[in-house]
Amino acid sequence: MQTPPSTATPSWTVGDITVHRIDEIPLPPATGPWLLPGATTDVISQHDWLRPDFADHEGTLHLDSHSFAFFVGGVRVLVDTGIGNGKERANPAWHNLQTDFPARLAAAGYSPDSVDLVILTHLHADHVGWNTREANGEWVPTFSNARYLTSRTEREFWASYDMEEPRKQMFRDSVIPVEEAGLLDLIDVPEGGVEIAPGLRLIPTPGHTPGHLAVELTSRGQTALITGDCLHHPVQLAQPTISACVDIDPAQSTASRRKLLASLADTTTLLLGTHFAPPTAGHVITQGNTYRLSPVPAEPR
Repeated sequence: MQTPPSTATPSWTVGDITVHRIDEIPLPPATGPWLLPGATTDVISQHDWLRPDFADHEGTLHLDSHSFAFFVGGVRVLVDTGIGNGKERANPAWHNLQTDFPARLAAAGYSPDSVDLVILTHLHADHVGWNTREANGEWVPTFSNARYLTSRTEREFWASYDMEEPRKQMFRDSVIPVEEAGLLDLIDVPEGGVEIAPGLRLIPTPGHTPGHLAVELTSRGQTALITGDCLHHPVQLAQPTISACVDIDPAQSTASRRKLLASLADTTTLLLGTHFAPPTAGHVITQGNTYRLSPVPAEPR
């Protein structure tokens, strides 16, 4: 059983909302050089604030796979569903995992059958894996009482995309079963975003994928934003031009990062990184011509 090192549920308070981080696994050290080739050891060494939480002293990036769960507007929400168990994946770090993610979700008070809404920031393998679980040799929706939600632009892009076999497999085991169960809703997200429940907005952040979304929470004058893969790692605050090797449109992903960071800089908005290693969250602070993250540690609950 592959598990993160802690069994506590890290959480942050945003007004009346408690945001829980549901850990799946820390990603292996080789993830950083593959995913963010522009984040070289020389680049990392220029930013002391990355160490020791977000990078080690040798320049290795720390990255995680986790989801976020919260209750807002009368709705129990899960944002992204990680890599999943028993999935056939080309990436060795993701292949045939066996973690206790559902137990961690339940320990935070969000058993799979209690979740009302699953928001998918985009349709990549490490964000949709727990959409389904294996039952009697078939892949069935894990959150059978929930609606699953993603951008219409996102789903329509992949519907016409010439997929390689590993991506086809991911859709077969983690997306299509949800569609066939009638649980997937597609939503149009205008440039200014769209509110889908009181205090819950979807913000378009295209580039990593064409329909990529960030998720904004607001309660009692406080705000948080869940990044999805618009930002993979805090080093991209310091150098927003660093793009992921799997970005569909690197120029657009850079533009989305710049726009998002400019909107958050020197505000009280809490940034929650979907792949940020602990402490995972923080405030965006202007530093010269770019930014740094001022960490806000979680409180175990």
